[in-house]
Amino acid sequence: MGLDDNKLVERCRRGDHTAFRALMERYQRKVFALSYGMVHNSEDAQEMVQEAFIKAYRNLDRFQGNSSFYTWLYRISINACIDFLRREKKGRGNVDYDDQIGHHERVNESDFPLVSSAGVDNPGRSQSRRELGEQIRRAIAALSEKHRQVILLREVEGMAYGEIAETLGVAKGTVMSRLHHARQNLQAALGPYVERGASAGESDGERS
Repeated sequence: MGLDDNKLVERCRRGDHTAFRALMERYQRKVFALSYGMVHNSEDAQEMVQEAFIKAYRNLDRFQGNSSFYTWLYRISINACIDFLRREKKGRGNVDYDDQIGHHERVNESDFPLVSSAGVDNPGRSQSRRELGEQIRRAIAALSEKHRQVILLREVEGMAYGEIAETLGVAKGTVMSRLHHARQNLQAALGPYVERGASAGESDGERS
């Protein structure tokens, strides 16, 4: 179905269930990547995806079209994840990140562009890529809620500053400030791992 989002929304309002299915197919992968980045567990992320789309479907009459559908949907997704994390925190207390994500879980690296842009790009160093990817996810998890949101929307979803501001309901300058501080924190956390990967690459070059 090649219709734009607003036309699909209008069809949904008229009871066309295939139109909402088209919206789900269009955005479910991105919503999952965003949710996973927030909750760090694939099963919980799937639950958040379902919750976001259910809430979106039930509240379609509230969508005024002043913003794009996908920024409206992402706002719903973020709020669902925040509510989930707060419930989890109350129920379990402070839990170390290692206990929140099982080593058996796997997420497609294409959902996390930071992994492929962090400087470890030699196919022969796949183990280093995996280790760095894990450290990136840990570093993102350690960010504050607000900083994590802007990093995920910018780096995972590829949103422009204005779209992020619209999604989060804040000023564009606030987004830029949060993103600056979030990137500084990530750089500080990941610096040793990136340098180690670069050193390994130099060693490989010397041996070849």
